[in-house]
Amino acid sequence: MPVRQSIRFHTAADGTRIACAQSGEGPPLIKVANWLSHLEFEWGSPVWQHWLTELSRRFTLTRYDQRGCGLSDWSTPEVSFDAWLRDLELVVDATGLSRFPLLCISQGAAIGIAYAVKHPERVSHLLIHGGYARGRAVRAATDADREVADMMLRMVDLGWGEANPAFRQVFTARFIPDASLEQQQWFNELLRVTTSPANAVRLLGVAAGIDVVDLLSHVKCPTLILHSVDDAAVPFEEGRLMAGLIPGARFVPLESADHVLLSTEPAWQRFLEEVEAFLPGTTSAPKAFAELTPRERDLLELLAQGRDNAQIAATLTLSEKTVRNHITHIFAKLEVESRAQAIVLARNAGYGRT
Repeated sequence: MPVRQSIRFHTAADGTRIACAQSGEGPPLIKVANWLSHLEFEWGSPVWQHWLTELSRRFTLTRYDQRGCGLSDWSTPEVSFDAWLRDLELVVDATGLSRFPLLCISQGAAIGIAYAVKHPERVSHLLIHGGYARGRAVRAATDADREVADMMLRMVDLGWGEANPAFRQVFTARFIPDASLEQQQWFNELLRVTTSPANAVRLLGVAAGIDVVDLLSHVKCPTLILHSVDDAAVPFEEGRLMAGLIPGARFVPLESADHVLLSTEPAWQRFLEEVEAFLPGTTSAPKAFAELTPRERDLLELLAQGRDNAQIAATLTLSEKTVRNHITHIFAKLEVESRAQAIVLARNAGYGRT
């Protein structure tokens, strides 16, 4: 049966409407918005479709369009890092989840890191691909680096909205150099339809100034960082930098030149294998896990960590009676008779690793 997505809108405090999509069944996974996205246009694309399909088969995937692009409002009073962080908080709160993993791609890594440090009780795992803690302007070490950064902004201002994709092709070649002609043409069109030239300049300008290096040492959750060795959009060294400063982070180099991994390259299969080994409740879990509610999955995570009912109640702000009722429902769905059996089953499925 084909995977379907549902799209809803949430309104930020400044009135900006943020488009949010959910797809799949299973444990939760929230994808932080990154440059650039379009919830509907990506859905059937030759560049993103395998990402959305495979992740939706394993998780209940929540993703959203950044303010200023995609199906979110293009006319917005504020484009800033703080606004991006507040938008993630808005989307997370709308899901009703109390604890969840974050998928952070490219620019989304810095936002996810800031969220994880601000809300350590809510983020169970950080999964980062092709990310950076320093924007292009911050990491520019030479006059030549700064000149390239300025040139990219000028190219966006001059040629982003043109029918001829020559200017946008420069970005496409950096993001997916190994792509087929069809994939390149689609990515060129994504850049055109997802935002206006003025917004593209605003978004790129804010992203260039990102600097969350000081937050890296404060990340408390398990973190997996994957980065393409020959990534031309975000230097490999940026992945190494994050892995070196986030306590206990695991780093996986991927043999690829693509910033967005393509379905035909071995690196994509390696990515999926690493995700399944890192995140709880993937395809190795019994089908019954997909029937658990988000609250029951939160409770099962704590159960698998060895917490008693009083500790679980305090962590989730529930009464112990409510915890006992949830545990009874979990036992019924997992078809187990004891706490020990539930813990073994949960840990085999990847729960309780925090």
